[in-house]
Amino acid sequence: MYASRNIDLCSKDCLCLFVCPTGATDTETGQIDSTRCLDGCRLCVDACPSGAIYLVYDNYPAPGPKDPALAEAMLALLTKKAEQEGLAEAIEKAGSSPGEKKLARALKQSCRIVGEDCAREGGFMLPQSREVRDLLDSLREHDDPEVKKTVERLDKLL
Repeated sequence: MYASRNIDLCSKDCLCLFVCPTGATDTETGQIDSTRCLDGCRLCVDACPSGAIYLVYDNYPAPGPKDPALAEAMLALLTKKAEQEGLAEAIEKAGSSPGEKKLARALKQSCRIVGEDCAREGGFMLPQSREVRDLLDSLREHDDPEVKKTVERLDKLL
């Protein structure tokens, strides 16, 4: 485990400089050198008044297999959330007041987010995610023409 800093939250109080036993913090760049950070030390995390420093695991456990019953339940919930998103969209289009339209738009977005979470928890890969797009972009540069051809087919499907 090592510390990392969210620059947007950092108030530049620099208390982390004074408590870090290894000098891993750098206020010039706003970064924390993970190679110098002591595993699980958290002195800087506890000292930071703005809550800008947090711990990051460097060895995440491999995900376990998904329970088929869970995947089935998540797919059923995903289907419901998709239906609800469609209903919210219809309400938004037919809304008679700006407040009604705004509420329906928020509900629609909420249903989309919960649906995407259900898809991920059910073990489904979301093609619109940044990670999937980055993966496909990296595979376009692959030497194997079969890989490139497969990426092109996937791109058309997405």
